Amino acid sequence: MPQLLDQLDRRLLALLQENARLSADKIGAEIGLSPSAVQRRIARLRESGAISAEVAIVDPGTAGYPLSMIVDVEVERERPELLAAFKRWIMREGAVQEAWYVTGDSDFVLVVAARDIPDYDGLMHRMVSENANIRRFRTRVALGTLKRGAAVPLE
Repeated sequence: MPQLLDQLDRRLLALLQENARLSADKIGAEIGLSPSAVQRRIARLRESGAISAEVAIVDPGTAGYPLSMIVDVEVERERPELLAAFKRWIMREGAVQEAWYVTGDSDFVLVVAARDIPDYDGLMHRMVSENANIRRFRTRVALGTLKRGAAVPLE
C-alpha cells in the first residue's frame, strides 16, 4: 500500500524536489516546522522509500553528451526470459537515461544520451547485436529540451 503523505510532507517534498540542499532551518521556516521536526520527517520519508534518491542533475552537453534520442524498440517475442535479458542490457547501458516498458506500437521507449551520431550508431549496433530479440527500432532526435526532470506533482 502506498504511503499516504500529509500536507506538510507534500510541501517538504516539493521544496526538496526544487533544491535537495535546502537546510532544515529554511524548510522549517517555509512550512512552519522546527528544524528537528523537518529532519525527523525527512528521515521517515527516506526510510519509507518516499524519497528514493537524492542526486545531482548534470547538464548532458557539459558532460559531452549533447544529443538526446528517443528510441522506440519493438521486440520479436515477449517471452519472459528474452524480456528480462533486454531489461538487464538496458540497466547496464549508461547512455540509456530513461526506459519504459510500454503498450502500443512499441514495446520499450528509451531516452538515450549520445556524444554524436557515430556514438549513437555504436550503441544501437550493440543493442541489436547483443539482443537477438529486437525486431526493429525507430529513432527521434530531440531538437531541443523544453522540460526535463523527475519531479512528481505534489498538489
